[in-house]
Amino acid sequence: MSLPLPPESPAPSGTQTLARGIAVVDAVARGHGRLRDIAADTGIGRSTAHRLLQLLLATGYVRRLEDGRYALGPALIELGYQALQENPVADVAAGPLRALAARVSDTVHLAVEDRGQVLYLDKIPGTRGAEMRSRVGHRMPLTRTGVGKALLLDRPDRWREQFVAERRVGGDAPEGPTADVLTPDEFVAVMEASARRGVAFDLEENEPGILCVAAPVRDASGAIVAAVSVSATRPYMPPARVESLVPVVLDTAAAVAAGLGHRPGGR
Repeated sequence: MSLPLPPESPAPSGTQTLARGIAVVDAVARGHGRLRDIAADTGIGRSTAHRLLQLLLATGYVRRLEDGRYALGPALIELGYQALQENPVADVAAGPLRALAARVSDTVHLAVEDRGQVLYLDKIPGTRGAEMRSRVGHRMPLTRTGVGKALLLDRPDRWREQFVAERRVGGDAPEGPTADVLTPDEFVAVMEASARRGVAFDLEENEPGILCVAAPVRDASGAIVAAVSVSATRPYMPPARVESLVPVVLDTAAAVAAGLGHRPGGR
């Protein structure tokens, strides 16, 4: 989603320039690598977009590939790593996540909600050789992912609206047994059942052949601030194993929550 910008002017300055620079970086991050595409996506004039790109190149926020396209630069890698390290959830969760990964041998994720999407803060690949498209810093829809549903467990006011909105813009969403089978009413019913159990599931809704069990992480106030999950391919996720992973994932989420000051029964 591109950022709203102030009207074009011959010499943007101050906050207007900052907003446009951020919009350019955001466009590049979403795969717009050509000047014409960046200008079209942001609504910025090509000459202004070109000047901003030259500044971003000079400061390392974007780089130029051999084919002339723009990509995110090394400065953002450094800032992203620093932001990740400064996130208390990522720091507190590191130990419990690694213990979980060693116990289950499957892929483990830590995620938060950011700008209405899942944002992955950590990923520990499983040892069974399965490749998943998730990665640290990657974003996914909330209502298609186990961690996303876990992040929404306390927000029944958002369930229907979020589900409908993500199906409306999800033309390239993956196909799966339950990817677009549920109606909004059925999705709400699934979320109600998940909220009662305190755990959420992804049954191939986000990626064909991948299932996951996810649980929310609460802070000292009792608010959901993150989610953890275990994901594996279908052969390793028969119904019985999915159920057996529920207490394991809940225990890990509780360990992370305890590190954030949460006390059971305090909400």
